[in-house]
Amino acid sequence: MNSTRVADIVKTGKLRVGVGIGAPPIAVKDAVTGELRGPAVELGRALAARIGVQPDFVEYPRPGAVIEGLRSNAWDVAFLAFDPSRTEVVDYAPAHFQSDFTCLVPAGSSLRKAADADQPGIRIATPRNDGSDLLLTRTLKRAQLIRTESQAEALEMVRTGRAEARAAPRPTLYPDLANLPGSRLLDDGFGPMSFAAMVPKGQAGWLAYVSDFIEEAKASGLV
Repeated sequence: MNSTRVADIVKTGKLRVGVGIGAPPIAVKDAVTGELRGPAVELGRALAARIGVQPDFVEYPRPGAVIEGLRSNAWDVAFLAFDPSRTEVVDYAPAHFQSDFTCLVPAGSSLRKAADADQPGIRIATPRNDGSDLLLTRTLKRAQLIRTESQAEALEMVRTGRAEARAAPRPTLYPDLANLPGSRLLDDGFGPMSFAAMVPKGQAGWLAYVSDFIEEAKASGLV
């Protein structure tokens, strides 16, 4: 499939992949080696290989911060949770992973379900502009939303008692169970979520190319 953007990428010899760090379903960074790993990294490498160029990973401290890179045209493709508010500035390829948003709560918490968490006096920590922040901003009625600058900070808010729960996609929260002994996830979620590739808005040919790649990745078992 022809795409002016693909031709431009071939000329530069690199595919710029926006990567938000801290969520295992997207990408994490080894604190010792600095190595990036995760689905966004694997998909970015595979897409670059399909085009015949090298991947150039543009790192951000949290997934939601990737959107800020649009202001400076910093990346060509990124992989994030779908949220309708983002469609004002990006176009999405078909989803490649689906789950739900839920909360992690500490040992001894009385919270069991998502409805329990949306009550007066409950503070829910979540990274700023991440999918969980965007959804809860629209749907919370009673609880207080506390926005953090990283996934680690959100967990620390719960650890230190400054928040009663931490919200994120369910797969993002699983590793935190080991980092906060006695913690658990709510029995249900407060909304469905899906991860999808996205490109800056208004690039129909490039979006079609990325969408074809995602469908191939699903068919081949890459995702």
